[in-house]
Amino acid sequence: MAEVRIRSYGPADRAAGLRLWGELVRQEQELYGEESYGTSFEEYLTRLELSGVWVADHDPDGVIGLAGLVLDGARGRVEPVVVTARHRGRGVGRALLRQVAEHAGRRGLRQLLVAPQTRNQAALRCLHAAGYDRLAAVELAMDLGDARRSAAPPVGLHDLQFRS
Repeated sequence: MAEVRIRSYGPADRAAGLRLWGELVRQEQELYGEESYGTSFEEYLTRLELSGVWVADHDPDGVIGLAGLVLDGARGRVEPVVVTARHRGRGVGRALLRQVAEHAGRRGLRQLLVAPQTRNQAALRCLHAAGYDRLAAVELAMDLGDARRSAAPPVGLHDLQFRS
């Protein structure tokens, strides 16, 4: 695989950012039947608490990944992390996450949080490999109405079983 360079997002990356954002929304709809990114890419870029956005630039394919850091007091939230389907599983996401962590460290943040969906096992594996191995919070959901059932096995936590 050709070298991937992680760099700050710039105005010339708008089309690639829109494409990656669209891919993120489509993936969420496929996995969960809904999207959790209720904003557009342009709205995301105007968030006051957004500290930075980085892209993974690959020769010859151009921008193949994107990650952002949102400030939350002395902590930061990594959102989103998206790598185009063709380049997933090749370390691009981990490289983006390293860049975000370096930036957060320079800003003096004490902790980085990321909130993947429990059904996205590939994302969980990537995040774990990148050092996100501490459970910081658990968010539970109750389905009301016509809830889609996941074929994923239940997840155990403190002797309790949860659907994902």
